[in-house]
Amino acid sequence: MTESRRINRLASLRTFLARFWPHPLPGAKKQMAMASLGAGIGLMITSLTSHWLLGEVNLWFVAPMGASAVLLFGLPNSPLAQPWSIIGGNLVAGLIGVTTAMYVPHPALACGIAAGLAILLMFQLRCLHPPSGAVALTAVLGGNGVQQLGYHFVLTPVLLNSVCLALLALIFNNLAGRRYPHALASNEPKPQPVALDVPITRDDLHKALENGQLLDIDEDDLQQLLQRAEEIAIRRQQQNVQPLKRAS
Repeated sequence: MTESRRINRLASLRTFLARFWPHPLPGAKKQMAMASLGAGIGLMITSLTSHWLLGEVNLWFVAPMGASAVLLFGLPNSPLAQPWSIIGGNLVAGLIGVTTAMYVPHPALACGIAAGLAILLMFQLRCLHPPSGAVALTAVLGGNGVQQLGYHFVLTPVLLNSVCLALLALIFNNLAGRRYPHALASNEPKPQPVALDVPITRDDLHKALENGQLLDIDEDDLQQLLQRAEEIAIRRQQQNVQPLKRAS
């Protein structure tokens, strides 16, 4: 191996290892504090409601709901954190998990089938919600307590806790001045196209992100997205110009 190739490989290795260094999460400190407060209150009320209605604390469902709270209160603008995502995703995952546990005796095989089918259906039903994968696994690995409940496990605690947490996120986020559900309705005015006369750098995007809610996207990915959008807009303009030239 030549010296230059060895130096290049070492440089590539250093670059790869540098990616593991934790990067800052750009977002306003106020938004981070609100996310922590909302998640804590949401989980507390959801747990108390579940205990009040069911007469017991469902320990096997704490982990999925904790993960859901991170999304609903920490990243309420994410498509993965919308009300239909948590309710539909957990409902689908619960049904598939319980059904798989009934008909597939081998736990490892059942886990793979339940998680894979749950993800596939969540994509199809537009309710992708990462914690729902844990719901599917809980239905398979929850032990005798979950197995004895059968499909009742899907209603309580899965659906009950999902609806409760979604309602609390709806109330809290809107009281905090956040738009939730985040997607704009078809009859709401959409943002107008913005003509930019100066190039936007990664540092510009980082500073812009620091002043608002935490977004589920990296600055580099966002910059590449803007570049691709610019290329598409240029091609669109060129295609619109060509018919005008032919007509003239």
